[in-house]
Amino acid sequence: MERGPREDLELELSADTGAAAWIAPRLTGGFGAVTRTVPDGFPAYARIFHPAPGPNGGWVRWEEVARTTGAHVHAVMQWHALVGAQDWLNMTDSQWPGGNPERGNLGVELLNNLCQLLAQHTNTPEHCYFCIWEGYGWLGSDKLTAANPRVHLPWRDYILLIGSLAKVTSSCWYTAHRQSPNLFWSADRLWCVASEIDFDSTLVAGSASLIEAIVESRLFEAWRVGPDDSLAADADRVNGRR
Repeated sequence: MERGPREDLELELSADTGAAAWIAPRLTGGFGAVTRTVPDGFPAYARIFHPAPGPNGGWVRWEEVARTTGAHVHAVMQWHALVGAQDWLNMTDSQWPGGNPERGNLGVELLNNLCQLLAQHTNTPEHCYFCIWEGYGWLGSDKLTAANPRVHLPWRDYILLIGSLAKVTSSCWYTAHRQSPNLFWSADRLWCVASEIDFDSTLVAGSASLIEAIVESRLFEAWRVGPDDSLAADADRVNGRR
């Protein structure tokens, strides 16, 4: 077991991939389920929606898009159904004149806000683990080389870093690539966060008080979800039938 990180240092590459060993056995959900992406066994879960580029610049929430397209906002809504597109892979018939939310990446402002909140719900805010999906093309251009050990989870392999929540967006790998961690958790395992590369939302697993704080905060557009709720492309049974 390697030592914990110093709070004043950058996020560091970690060879302690065993720190992630608890996750895979708890990814028990079926295809598309919340707990296929974040571990089961937590008291509560939230889904944070990634904002979409507005038609005139800036970022807009899904609820604002729904007012434009006449869709209904709910916890497991899917973007293509929200904008009236028939196929999530082909958005040419979208009724939304702006852009699409980014997949697999929580924007810097939301990431900072989330990390500040997460720090209040762990005893180890200075000792957290961060996974970056190995498939990003830029990984070979810096210290995150092929020689570094991987965290192997079902369907994804990751580079592992260790450090403080306060250092996430100021670390050199983030400022260079503007990519949020795809999976991260506190050393005391009181919460776990996932920005799955195919999802345009971020999932948070944690205590009831943490999830309540996220959902009630005006900083996020977030809904409570259940461990078995589906986020698959065909999961939006409300807007998908319009």
